[in-house]
Amino acid sequence: MLTCIKLLLDENLPKRLKANLLAHEVFNVRECGWNGKTNGALLAVMLEDGFDVLITFDRNLKHQQNFSRYPIPVIVLNAYNNTYLELSGLIPKLLDVLAGPLTPGPIEVK
Repeated sequence: MLTCIKLLLDENLPKRLKANLLAHEVFNVRECGWNGKTNGALLAVMLEDGFDVLITFDRNLKHQQNFSRYPIPVIVLNAYNNTYLELSGLIPKLLDVLAGPLTPGPIEVK
């Protein structure tokens, strides 16, 4: 059985991705009013607001953050660019990751 997960789409992702994640509670950074927050500040407010997962295109985030301080899974979509057309090809793999056990820290989907 699929569990509903509270997801945050980073500001570097097209908001159209939400339509592919309807089984989950999905928000984007802009909707939450968190535009321009640094990655650390973003992870902190996500934890305060009860988010379960951050989905991002920022491949450097895994090297920039201390995930013992911010114990939240961060799914990094690894594609040629961050257009909806390019990223939509990763949706099946993303859904597989979301259906499995999620552990804190970076999880790459390519």
